Amino acid sequence: MEKQCTIGNSVSISGTGLHTGQKGTLTFNPSDPDTGIRFRRIDLQNRPIVEAKVENVVDTSRGTTIAQNGVRIFTIEHIMAAIRGAGIDNVLIDIDAEEPPIDDGSAVNMINALKSVGVIEQNAERRYFKVEKKTTYINEKVGCELVIEPADKFSIDVKVEYDSKVLHTQEAHLGNIADFEKEIAPCRTFVFFHELEMLLKMNLIKGGDLSNAVVFVEKDAADEELRRVAAIFHRETVGIRKERGMLNNTDLRFENEPARHKLLDLIGDLTLVGRPLIGHVTAYKPGHFANTEFAKEIKNQIG
Repeated sequence: MEKQCTIGNSVSISGTGLHTGQKGTLTFNPSDPDTGIRFRRIDLQNRPIVEAKVENVVDTSRGTTIAQNGVRIFTIEHIMAAIRGAGIDNVLIDIDAEEPPIDDGSAVNMINALKSVGVIEQNAERRYFKVEKKTTYINEKVGCELVIEPADKFSIDVKVEYDSKVLHTQEAHLGNIADFEKEIAPCRTFVFFHELEMLLKMNLIKGGDLSNAVVFVEKDAADEELRRVAAIFHRETVGIRKERGMLNNTDLRFENEPARHKLLDLIGDLTLVGRPLIGHVTAYKPGHFANTEFAKEIKNQIG
């Protein structure tokens, strides 16, 4: 019989939100058994709480956003994945902005912070959801398919495909959640170079600075365009590493880092089910909308 877990003390991370550009501090606090994962907006009057559950998902464009009683928290998927990867069931997260810090675009520093204050067993049984029947979610519009099947433990296989000359078909696998910290947590978000200005026009990635994402370049860009992007993201210069099809601001941490990051996002979104899952997940071209719709179907089985 496994016990529920929380953290041994409070711990904070500060930084800038990826899309809002808001500077803020995120503080993880211990929480009582059966309270789950909750956010508390300490910058607002009465410090309202937003529960991290799939019923509260209100937007999935470029990230997962939850809301409760009109109060929103943007881009929570990396935090949720870190909490799940650390084996934590109950935590109260104070935040003084609408969006958590993006950090380096991965979950590695978040999980390191959580583990730095200790993961503490509580006097309550951990309640898993053991999958008893195959459940499939298909979105023909985007061509994605997610499946969960009965198994003796939680595991995930992810496959991604893009109509791209530089980002080819990739696969990623997580056979045991205990390997999340080493194999998945360090993997950063990614974007295509041609999407950058579109995202800016959509009033997004205000907190992007080229240090929190891997940028893939589909075709050669003019020097003027590279200078403009460098200026937007406060860099003196930026170039293209043509042999890798990437901007020269970073190196990949794994050859299949994009697929591993998609797996990270999927774990974060599935954590919104509210219970750790026991089952095998197979995901083809997952994304936040599909992930959260899939999570709703799983949650409906719990009741």
